[in-house]
Amino acid sequence: MSEVNLVLRSTRVITPEGTRAATVTVSGGKIAALLPYDAEVPAGARVEDLGDDVLLPGLVDTHVHVNDPGRTEWEGFWTATRAAAAGGITTLLDMPLNSLPPTTTPDNLRTKQDVARTKAHIDVGFWGGALPSNVKDLRPLYDAGVFGFKAFLSPSGVEEFPELDQEQLARSLAEITGFGGLLIVHAEDPHELAEAPQKSGPEYADFLASRPRDAENAAIEGLIAVAKRLDARVHVLHLSSSDALPLIAAAKHEGVRITVESCPHFLTLTAEEVPDGATEFKCCPPIREAANQDALWEGLADGTIDCIVSDHSPCTTDLKTPDFANAWGGISSLQLGLPAIWTEARKRGHGLEDVVRWMSAAPASLAGLSQKGAIEPGRDADFAVLAPDETFTVDPAELHHRNQVTAYAGKTLHGVVKSTWLRGVRIAHEGVLAEPTGHLLERNN
Repeated sequence: MSEVNLVLRSTRVITPEGTRAATVTVSGGKIAALLPYDAEVPAGARVEDLGDDVLLPGLVDTHVHVNDPGRTEWEGFWTATRAAAAGGITTLLDMPLNSLPPTTTPDNLRTKQDVARTKAHIDVGFWGGALPSNVKDLRPLYDAGVFGFKAFLSPSGVEEFPELDQEQLARSLAEITGFGGLLIVHAEDPHELAEAPQKSGPEYADFLASRPRDAENAAIEGLIAVAKRLDARVHVLHLSSSDALPLIAAAKHEGVRITVESCPHFLTLTAEEVPDGATEFKCCPPIREAANQDALWEGLADGTIDCIVSDHSPCTTDLKTPDFANAWGGISSLQLGLPAIWTEARKRGHGLEDVVRWMSAAPASLAGLSQKGAIEPGRDADFAVLAPDETFTVDPAELHHRNQVTAYAGKTLHGVVKSTWLRGVRIAHEGVLAEPTGHLLERNN
């Protein structure tokens, strides 16, 4: 390894072994060593003394809809990765839908990579998509470097990305399991959704009734069954229904290879606080009641839920009409996920070590990003510097998302991201972003 060129020193460095005062040395974009706090600094190295600000590993967000190319007025690699960098995220994985073309063939993947290459402020990788018609493309997509495959079990909301029925799910999952891949699943049962009351208008209670917990529970139960039969590796996206936690816990206990994520909006926002007509709160599955949220936090604490990721799903302002039935469903939170979760976690007795496990280490493990997710020698020198006791009030105009629509507007949050570092280069500092230096990641690189 080349000589040390950067030293970061903090009284609070979060490592896999715990939090301690330490000096972190960086060489060639990698973490070279963790040394005692008062260790001698190598000659010629740049020194950044962070004082009592906390040095975290850069966050890894494996659930982001960048929508580029094709729907770049909704978001784009330039704006999404700037927002991520400002929020302490150093790696994201882009979802295969809402862009045109969707990431469902090797050619479509190359199109997306070409668009992202010069715009990425952080490291970016890609999920592929599993559609009824593209089983033949799954292995070539995997060989081309996608990290796994996303499928819907209910309509996705865009016609170019249709859902899988149970037979198609089994066929795609068998193919993916054959080459050791991962299927990540939007798990809502279409039959349960069809039987739920559907009513247009501004009332949030009507929308919530249209996406019942039973839709998630039934879909997850079916996914567990097929994963168990095929010995497949599956991941449940954006868990909202706490009723599914016992099913998932039992499946894990039986050895089913299933992991689960939830999202900041399910863990920090509640149905009781959503005003009628406020469709910036609309997402699918929906934000549920406070008691449900309490149970989700219990699922995080006991390990049933593995990780927290954003499901950043933006759109233009005009698509957030006051009618919950017709407004676009999606929450924008790339820049705010860390402070939102930290604000709630500290109230519930959790520490930053827990937050790092949920938002950095576990997502990196899910995607097989072995160079990310921890401050330890040999990993990429990706860091977020957080002032955990400082607060700020969310002003949508200060967000780097392309469209400043946010369910967090006006909320006061704990945790100010002071700077973000990617492979030893500071890419965000006090709200100022550097030029893009992100890499495009492929599986196993």
